[in-house]
Amino acid sequence: MKDTVILVTRQGMGSADEGLQMRLFDTYLKLLLENRLVPGAICFYTEGVKTAVDGSPVLEALSELERRGSHLILCQTCLTTFGLLERVKVGIVGGMGDIQAAQVKASKVISL
Repeated sequence: MKDTVILVTRQGMGSADEGLQMRLFDTYLKLLLENRLVPGAICFYTEGVKTAVDGSPVLEALSELERRGSHLILCQTCLTTFGLLERVKVGIVGGMGDIQAAQVKASKVISL
């Protein structure tokens, strides 16, 4: 999956209540780790940036994916808009250009 980019645009997965969305996202990330499927990059924008800041229930899984080589890119504009820039715990703060560059290099883009 080194040539795959995952886009995280929500605070979880799907459009159910927030608790279910986060449980689904947590399970998805843990299955990536269990199956040794490490995407080349995971890009976070809009509500998705909220999953990479302190207090997020998926920080441990995201940290492990980063340790295993996944490049985590968080949208600076989104973090600033939500007042979360100082709360980032994983990944790098980048711009839409960084997210677009990751997408262009990827042979597969998965949007959650």
